[in-house]
Amino acid sequence: MKRKGSRGRCRSKIVYIVMLCFCVGSLMMLQNQFIQITDPEVVVPPPAVQKPKIAFLFIARNRLPLEMIWDAFFRGEEQGRFSIYVHSRPGFILNEFTTRSPFFYNCQVNNSVQVDWGESSMLAAERILLKNALKDPFNERFVFLSDSCIPLYNFSYTYNYIMSTSTSFVDSFADTKEGRYNPRMHPVIPVHNWRKGSQWAVLIRKHAEVVVADDILFPEFQKHCRRRSLPEFWRDHPIPVDASKEHNCIPDEHYVQTLIAHNDLEGELTRRSVTHSAWDLSSSKDRERRGWHPVMYKLSDATPALIKAIKDIDNINYETEYRREWCTSKGRPAPCFLFARKFTRSAALKLLNASIIAAN
Repeated sequence: MKRKGSRGRCRSKIVYIVMLCFCVGSLMMLQNQFIQITDPEVVVPPPAVQKPKIAFLFIARNRLPLEMIWDAFFRGEEQGRFSIYVHSRPGFILNEFTTRSPFFYNCQVNNSVQVDWGESSMLAAERILLKNALKDPFNERFVFLSDSCIPLYNFSYTYNYIMSTSTSFVDSFADTKEGRYNPRMHPVIPVHNWRKGSQWAVLIRKHAEVVVADDILFPEFQKHCRRRSLPEFWRDHPIPVDASKEHNCIPDEHYVQTLIAHNDLEGELTRRSVTHSAWDLSSSKDRERRGWHPVMYKLSDATPALIKAIKDIDNINYETEYRREWCTSKGRPAPCFLFARKFTRSAALKLLNASIIAAN
C-alpha cells in the first residue's frame, strides 16, 4: 500500500510540473505578442518564402569563355531564384583559378563524362545535369545552354518569361527526312514517334524527371543513333562503300523530342526553342560559316543591329509541317528568343561593354 501511495504522489508531481511549464510558456508567448503589438520599434520579419528557381545547365568543353557576360546577367539578382550547373570535361574544377565569376565557383558536376559532338555522350551529359539539378526541390525550370550562348535580356525579364507558362519550350517536329531514322530502333522507337529539334530546350520539372528516369529509349540511341561520317574523317580513313546509306542521326537533336512524344506529352509543350541559332548563311563565302554547325558570330558581327534583329523575331515558320509558331508570353505577343548562340568571347565582350546585352 505504501508503494502505491508513493507512485501516486510521484505522478501528481509530474502532472504539476508539466502544467506549470505549459503555463509559463503560454505567458511568455503572450508577453512577446504584447511587446510586438505595443512596441513600434520591434520589427518581426515575415517568414521566408522560397520562390521557384530556374536551373541554368551549361554544357562546356572546359572553361566558360563567356563567364563575364553571365556574371553581369546574374549580378544583383536574388540567388534564391536561380541555380547553376556546369558539365565540363572530367576532372575540371571551377574555382578562382579557372573562372573570373564567383557565380560559377564549384558549380561543375562531379560525375561528368567526355563529350563528343554528334555522339550519345551529349545525351549522357544532359541527363547528368538534370539528375544533379533535380536534387534541389525548388528547381522548377531547367534551361540547357552551351558555352557560346549569351542572354538577350536581363535576368528579371528572362525569369518572368520562362515562369509565365507551365509548358516546356522544346523545338519539336516530325522528322520525315529519309536517312535520319534507323529502322533498327523499331519497335522500341516507332517511326511515328520520331522527332527532331533543337538541343537547347527549357524543361518543366515533370519532363526533366521523365528524361532522367528513361531507361528504354536512351540505350536505343546509344546503339543506333550516330552521325554520318564527316568529310574530315574520310581524309585519314577509307571512304565507306556507300556513304549515302549511312544514317545521319544526331542524338541531341532527336532524343528529348522523341522521348516526350513516346510518353504522349507533346500537349504539354510550347513547340519552339528560346535559343536562337543561325543556319541561314550556307551561301556565305566564308568557308568556316558553312557545314554542320550554326554560324559563329565574330567581333565584326557584334553590332546593335544584330541583337535587335534577333530580338525582333516574333514568329517561326516550320515549312515541313506547314505551320507558323507565333511567340507569346503571358498570352501576349512576345519575342521568340531569350538567348542566342554561337558567339566568340571577343564578340560577346564587345556587346557587354556597349551595354547591349545582360543589362537590358
